[in-house]
Formats: sequence, C-alpha cells, structure tokens
Amino acid sequence: MAKPGERGLRRICSAMGYSLQGLRSCWRNEAAFRQELLAAVVLLPLGLYLGESGAQKALLVGALMLVLIVEVLNSSIEAVVDRIGHEYHDLSGLAKDLGSAAVMLSLLNVALVWGLVLLF
Repeated sequence: MAKPGERGLRRICSAMGYSLQGLRSCWRNEAAFRQELLAAVVLLPLGLYLGESGAQKALLVGALMLVLIVEVLNSSIEAVVDRIGHEYHDLSGLAKDLGSAAVMLSLLNVALVWGLVLLF
C-alpha cells in the first residue's frame, strides 16, 4: 500500500535529497566513514586500472562500495542506539558490536577480493 504524499519524479528527487543529506551527515560525524571513503577514492581508480576484465573491475570496485554501504548502516545503528539512551544495556552493546563486526567483515572482504583478483 502506497503512503500518502509525494509521488513520481518529485518523490524520487526528495529521496535523493534525503540520501545526500545522510551521506553528508555520515561524512561530518563518522571518522571511520571519512577514512574509508578517502581510501576508496584512491583505490577505486586503481581497481579500474588493475582489473583485466569487466568482471574483475566490478569485483574490485564493488568490494570497496560494500565497505561504504556497511559503514553507513553501522552508523545508522549507532545513531538509533544512542537516541534510545547512553546508559549501558547489553542489547545496545550487542547492536553496536554487531555493526562493527559487519564493517570488519566487509574490510576483510576487500582484502580477500583484491588478493584473489590480483594474485590469481
């Protein structure tokens, strides 16, 4: 069931604005996102240069994009947990730890993909 409000192109434009606002917020508030984005800016052209086929280039670039996606999701989890309260709770700690683990796994994925593509 569709929600009332904007439709069509206006809804798409609004969604794009919200997405850009989220990226700006992540850039301003998350040092890890800034570091990962700067690394991606350096590695992305390198991946396009080193990949021998379209599939290899897609794997190298896609692994980098996945890190950024996971970091944005992790930041959103942290924001929601912090919104609920700053007092310690086991579930809040678990949510933050799981988000952090997801980022770590995405970074390991970059190392694995780049290693396999470039070495074999």
